Amino acid sequence: MTTSPELSVSEARERLAAIIDQARAEHQPVYLARRGRRVAAVIDADDLDRILELAEDMADIREAERAREQMRATGQVPVPWDEVRADLGLV
Repeated sequence: MTTSPELSVSEARERLAAIIDQARAEHQPVYLARRGRRVAAVIDADDLDRILELAEDMADIREAERAREQMRATGQVPVPWDEVRADLGLV
C-alpha cells in the first residue's frame, strides 16, 4: 500500500485545483494537515460513493449477523418470505 500525500491546509488552499485533479486521477486521498495533524482529505467523489456503499453493506451484514445470533440464542425461527409478503399485502 502506498502512502497518500499529506499537505498543510495553507498549501492545499493554494493548490486546490491541482489537488482535486490528483485525487481524481490517482484514486488516492490527499490528506490535509493542520499543525502536523491530519484534519481532512480530498477524495474523488465516485470513490467516496463506493466507500459509503461498502460501509452501508458492511453495516447491513453485521446487523444480519447480530439478528441470526440473537435468533440462535433465543431459539427463534425465521419467518418464511412468503408469509412476510402476505402479512404486508405484497402478494
